[in-house]
Amino acid sequence: MTQTLIDTKALEQVLEEFADARNWHQHHSPKNLAMALTGEVGELVEIFQWRSEEESWQVAQAPETAEHVRQELADVALYLVRLASVLKVDLNAAIQDKLVLNAKKYPPL
Repeated sequence: MTQTLIDTKALEQVLEEFADARNWHQHHSPKNLAMALTGEVGELVEIFQWRSEEESWQVAQAPETAEHVRQELADVALYLVRLASVLKVDLNAAIQDKLVLNAKKYPPL
């Protein structure tokens, strides 16, 4: 597979500039970014906590949760892209490779 599935280069640059402007590079170690990512995933999960399966399908449309879902998904994506960038991992290539592995591990029925 050689197609671009996810292009994060522009976002990586924006996040780099954001960190530069705030002198945050000292805080953006892989360990800290992974922990922050975990925290944001936890905040996303909290939205679903105590909701039924049926209710969980509606969180992105329900007026009381839609914006919160959008913000937490964005936080997860931002930390994931930043972590990959700091570790110099080509996220597109990693995703392509993982899809190939998953296709072998889970063949179609």
